Amino acid sequence: MSFGEGVGVWVAAGLTLMMFSFIYRDNALFKFGEHLYLGISLGYFMVTTYWQSLYPDVYRRIGIDHNYWVILPALLGLFILLRLVPSLGWLSRWAFALLVGGTAGFSIPSVIHGQLLPQLSKTMAPFGATAPAVINQVLILLGVLSVLIFFFFSVEHKKFVGGVSRLGLYFLMISFGASFGNTVMARVSLLIGRFQFLWSDWILHAILHKQG
Repeated sequence: MSFGEGVGVWVAAGLTLMMFSFIYRDNALFKFGEHLYLGISLGYFMVTTYWQSLYPDVYRRIGIDHNYWVILPALLGLFILLRLVPSLGWLSRWAFALLVGGTAGFSIPSVIHGQLLPQLSKTMAPFGATAPAVINQVLILLGVLSVLIFFFFSVEHKKFVGGVSRLGLYFLMISFGASFGNTVMARVSLLIGRFQFLWSDWILHAILHKQG
């Protein structure tokens, strides 16, 4: 391990331990690490935004390619910053309206083709030839129909409708639980990675100078 790599490992290990110190209680070391992380992330985001968006899409197209139509969206982008100026803040509403409307118009077809239509296709698919395939299709039908009835508020949820609505609630809770469990596992994976870094790169290599 070179001197530069060693310094990097020690800095990374120190910042990791600063973050872990919050387990004990909120303290100055944790706040320093938190602020440093946010500051570096913001600086990195600003630099990448300039070189990946502003420079090729604004500066290069106007100054080099002489495509002056880019001035209009560039001005709308500047209007968003006018949110910080109370007297000119109303101009930012134009930019936000176009941003939200354009994003919605672009996203809705993608969601329909990427999520809604495949869901309908799976729901209306014919029953399979094997018992597991039939059970899987029945569960899909029950889940979709019961969840739709759960969100159908024009009919009072009593008796049969109430029972189906209750079943839809169970399907929703299972779905939310699976999503939450997947999120927790992703965070646990990051935690395991930090522990492996502290043990392998820091303790074994940087401190004990062991190879392997």
